[in-house]
Amino acid sequence: MSDDYLWDGSGEPDPEIERLENRLARYRHDQAPPEFPERAKRREWLVRWRLIPSLAAAALALVVMGVWLGRRPSKEPGPPAKSAAWSVASLAGSPSVAGRKIRAAVRLAVGDRLETDAASSAIVNVSSVGQLEVEPNTELRLLETREGAHRIALDRGVIHAMIWAPPGEFLVRTPSALAVDLGCAYTLKVDDRGAGVIRVTFGWVGFKLGRRESFIPEGAVCATRPGVGPGTPHFEDSSKTFSQALERLDFGSGNHAANSTDLKTVLAEARPRDALTLWHLLTRVEGGERILVYRRLAAYVPPPAGVTEEGVLSGDPHMLDAWWDKLGYGEMSWWRRWERNWSEPANTPSGP
Repeated sequence: MSDDYLWDGSGEPDPEIERLENRLARYRHDQAPPEFPERAKRREWLVRWRLIPSLAAAALALVVMGVWLGRRPSKEPGPPAKSAAWSVASLAGSPSVAGRKIRAAVRLAVGDRLETDAASSAIVNVSSVGQLEVEPNTELRLLETREGAHRIALDRGVIHAMIWAPPGEFLVRTPSALAVDLGCAYTLKVDDRGAGVIRVTFGWVGFKLGRRESFIPEGAVCATRPGVGPGTPHFEDSSKTFSQALERLDFGSGNHAANSTDLKTVLAEARPRDALTLWHLLTRVEGGERILVYRRLAAYVPPPAGVTEEGVLSGDPHMLDAWWDKLGYGEMSWWRRWERNWSEPANTPSGP
């Protein structure tokens, strides 16, 4: 998709963007734009909206996230928020909430289960922090909603999330990983075996199980498997050869010879843009294979001062974080700020 489409409608639209535009068309703003003085006083402001009419408008969510960056996270979870009510409305057919078919909008309470069958879909207002579109054949549960903490379990199916809460406050448990929203829009799919895949439309999502973590930016995708956790994120425009070899590395048989062949394929197919993938691979391969990844990444993004080959090969977390800072995706210290949420019980896979 051409970036021009997001601004002036030219070029070929991405299918996901086109789907969102069609779904949200009735909310499109059709009035003349307001006129502003040439030198208006700058002010911080927080925008709240119910639905985003197009991905171009979704860029406003980044402004919202920026406003929240300076807010210090609470040391203790707050009490249930007075405005913490979630609501569910049907988009098609008759979804069920707590075992009862619905037609009009209803409240979704903590502990309630929302289910859609093959002929139904739903829209969920996530308190005051976002919305979920729930596709057919989906099952999710509301686990918690309070000031600064909103959590669901996606047991199976597909959700499209648009979240404008501060980073780290909206989490989705799946059978194989925890998804932590960092101010973004994304699609998350879980199949009947508990395997999942997340695609980020804009912003960031963190994916984690235990010590295994992935950071997925706009335009990237990451799979996850029960018993393994999140795989290695990669951009969707990477070659098919690259993505297939990466999937085998993450979730294959573990055969050393096969892994060695797949790693060579990944390194050969990697572009400078794939430094994101290479950085993640540094902690997922060992020995001589880690040396190969180090050298390939260093060719695209030279390690900063103080980051040594010896330190990276030994898995020094401070050096790895410092190298991340050179990739152009922000400072790792910012992500670590929200990692407190990932160490809570919600990082366990979802269950009955």
